[in-house]
Amino acid sequence: MSSKLSIKVDYNFYMREFAWRLKNLRQEENLSFEKLSKLTGLSSSVLCNYEKGKNDVTGDNLIILAKHFNVSTDYLLGLED
Repeated sequence: MSSKLSIKVDYNFYMREFAWRLKNLRQEENLSFEKLSKLTGLSSSVLCNYEKGKNDVTGDNLIILAKHFNVSTDYLLGLED
């Protein structure tokens, strides 16, 4: 008999948490979207849409942002504090 671990993931929660944490980190560094765009190579419209929850973050962009802010990807997604 095979047992499977069933874990329910609230994807929307993690994307909302990502948007909130990204905004807070950006504001803590007193960065505009334009300045963060220049520092990360991500467009300011993409960054703005992430914060507004209009776009889900891609894996590559998640890593870029985590490296810039010197935090883990798990932190950005709300998986750890």
